[in-house]
Amino acid sequence: MKPSGIKWKLTSGQIIILGFAAVILIGSLLLMLPFATQGPDSASFLEALFTATSAVCVTGLIVQDTATYWSFFGQLIIITLIQIGGLGVVTVASAIAMMSGKKIGLMQRSTMQEAISAPQVGGIVRLTAFILKMTFIFELTGAICMATVFIPQFGFVKGVWYSIFHSISAFCNAGFDLMGVNAPYSSLTAFSDNTVINLTIMLLIIIGGIGFLTWEEVVTKKLQIKKYRMQSKVVLTVSAFLIVLPAIYFYFGEFSGMVGKERVLNSLFQAVTPRTAGFNTADLTKFSETGIMVMTLLMLIGGSPGSTAGGMKTTTVATLLGNAIRLFRREDHTHFYGRRVPEDVMKNAAAILLMYLVLCVGGAMVISRVEEIAMLTCLFETASAVGTVGLTLGITPELGTISRLILILLMYLGRVGGLTVIFAAVSGTRSGGAKFPQEKMTVG
Repeated sequence: MKPSGIKWKLTSGQIIILGFAAVILIGSLLLMLPFATQGPDSASFLEALFTATSAVCVTGLIVQDTATYWSFFGQLIIITLIQIGGLGVVTVASAIAMMSGKKIGLMQRSTMQEAISAPQVGGIVRLTAFILKMTFIFELTGAICMATVFIPQFGFVKGVWYSIFHSISAFCNAGFDLMGVNAPYSSLTAFSDNTVINLTIMLLIIIGGIGFLTWEEVVTKKLQIKKYRMQSKVVLTVSAFLIVLPAIYFYFGEFSGMVGKERVLNSLFQAVTPRTAGFNTADLTKFSETGIMVMTLLMLIGGSPGSTAGGMKTTTVATLLGNAIRLFRREDHTHFYGRRVPEDVMKNAAAILLMYLVLCVGGAMVISRVEEIAMLTCLFETASAVGTVGLTLGITPELGTISRLILILLMYLGRVGGLTVIFAAVSGTRSGGAKFPQEKMTVG
């Protein structure tokens, strides 16, 4: 009698988290090659792992300045990891399979559906092709716009490379930059009053962060907003509020020393970039504690489902607020735009909020204790990591091994999704006919 072998069948969630982990490991090994750095010494494994994780998880936190530490080969590896991480490992793998003429099976389609948060499996291949096409168009357009500024300043070859690099980085909400040639870790501060760079970067961040499904509706249904799905309406509404309201605060509360165009551009840019791009055009260390807290909250909220952005997502916050309003009004259901939100969505939203708060606050407490740094500064850094943002108050390059490992874990969980990790670890549905007796408990 033949012994039966053990068959391992991976779920969609397990495929996603293992795919991200594999790309991070490969990227780390490539960045450790001698010619990946500009100096004589190769990057250590921890430096390469941190950088690769930050790139694949489209975060932007760095321990070495991208422009001055990494060679052209190293920068090419980083931007490739950003593109893969922004679109999603599964989406890129599916695109390669589609271009090679391979047939996409049902399991692959199901994994693609989960990877881009599509509502159904039907039409997923067509949607993936649409995503790839629009990504190329947006990134090319952004690069052309920025080339009008970068080529005159850096020369043709370097100007073209800088334009492509920053366009991909912005669209994928990564926040990696090559402006360390001006001053290490300076990000886009040298372009704080440049209209072309500011507007291009902001538009790429917003477009990349509103989600693939929202793009499709905007492209196909154009201004017929009444025909949009409830999710798209919520995404656009919440995104608008999260840009306008913080911009007003920054204009009157943080940039009162500036005037005219520069003040407007800086206010808008700092309202957009925390969700979840990581570029900055102002010195964040000069912000008030209130301004730091506003950005921390924006980083935790992040972008929208099925996008290049991270964070809890705009729909999660909308669901939580909608549920609170429903309870205040003593209504039976949470609803938006004449559509009811399912109960399981509200349960997931509450779990996601708790998870992000535990990860952010818990990580900050450990780093604060180990490094003896102020708690608010650590909260900003951990929110930036778990929200896959990349903004920093300047402490990341100075952190020790334990703190860096914590940020690596937070970046990874923030990109693949905490619930995805939990569902992957506890696969299968556990539901039985028997239930525990019910007893009321008072909350609040």
